[in-house]
Amino acid sequence: MQILIADDERAIREGIRRTLQRKWPEWDIRIAASAEEAIAVMEDSLMDIVLTDILMPGLNGLEFMKMMKRQYPGVKWVVISAHSEFSYAQQAVRLGASDYMLKPIGKERLYELIGSLEQEIRKERESRLDGIHLKASLTYLREGIFQRLALGLDVGNLDLSTFSEEYPEFYLFLTSIKAEEQSARLEHFIVRNVISELAEGYGKGCIISYDRKSLIGLVFIQRKGGPEDFQQDVRSHLTHYLKAPFQFASSGLTRDIGEIPAVVSQLRLACAATDSEPEPLKGSGERAIEVALEYIRRHYCEELSLEKIASAVYLNPAYFSQLFKQKTGQGYKEYVISLRLEKAKGLLLNPKLRLAEIALRVGYQDVRHFTQVFRKRYQLTPTEYRHRQQVNIIS
Repeated sequence: MQILIADDERAIREGIRRTLQRKWPEWDIRIAASAEEAIAVMEDSLMDIVLTDILMPGLNGLEFMKMMKRQYPGVKWVVISAHSEFSYAQQAVRLGASDYMLKPIGKERLYELIGSLEQEIRKERESRLDGIHLKASLTYLREGIFQRLALGLDVGNLDLSTFSEEYPEFYLFLTSIKAEEQSARLEHFIVRNVISELAEGYGKGCIISYDRKSLIGLVFIQRKGGPEDFQQDVRSHLTHYLKAPFQFASSGLTRDIGEIPAVVSQLRLACAATDSEPEPLKGSGERAIEVALEYIRRHYCEELSLEKIASAVYLNPAYFSQLFKQKTGQGYKEYVISLRLEKAKGLLLNPKLRLAEIALRVGYQDVRHFTQVFRKRYQLTPTEYRHRQQVNIIS
């Protein structure tokens, strides 16, 4: 058995590994401190069982599991968490987890679960091994043909008729990621899995790595929506999952696989032209910040956590924070405080409004907290500010 333990807490992952090795010393047990490390391990060796924490840096455990299940359908997943919320367990089971375990994990419970999964794996191997190998072989063959076509390479004696029959008409697209070297592998993996899943929802397709920072895809749309809906879904999902900026270019409808090299070249030129422009904020990222700013201006009196707003515009919180500061020149929290206090200064000029009411109107449930924030910003309490403006309160 090959087992992977993915948890950002060193004591947890090392503890589980030691516990399992005492019971099964002959097994290969790997560890990873993040989803990115776990992806690298799984690409290097095929795992039988993966235990993943929910809260990890980058991709969380549930997102990691959802993406990897497509590429490794035979792996058994166990979600581990310090949180007992039922919604986590529900989501884990819905995504296909074999079990959900709370920290701290008892030794006997762990032995029982892993032993049970081992038996399942051995039985399943006997019945499905041939089918998995056949499906994998067909996938690799299809992607191999597409890769040679996209790169403009000679296809030699390969029979293209099956590929043409499978894709009688199609759209091509290119995704280019502007990722740092250390995160490029994870971002690349996310793009591949997100687009593969969406392609299945619309019909079928395949996606290949073109180079270290770009991927080329092909999709045959048979079901819901059309190319515009597919493109919008791709942009929304990638904006939500990716930390790095990206570009997405798509072609018109194509019916001849012989045109693939030329269309791919056009897509590359389109992305290169856009990439040469100096403005750092482009497309979906910039538009998302504009939408977020408009929402904040309209709802400044409500709860406005960074995570809530980032989620509303389909951006990763860390990436949203980076784009927000780039766009406004202020950190997210600083911007919201400034907006609320400016609104408060205007309300303080109304002598009929009491302090507690003003605090609520600008998003502060606690008048004492509002007073502290106001004084820290202006070196005056709200009441002192009122007096300086010569506003009299009428009882």
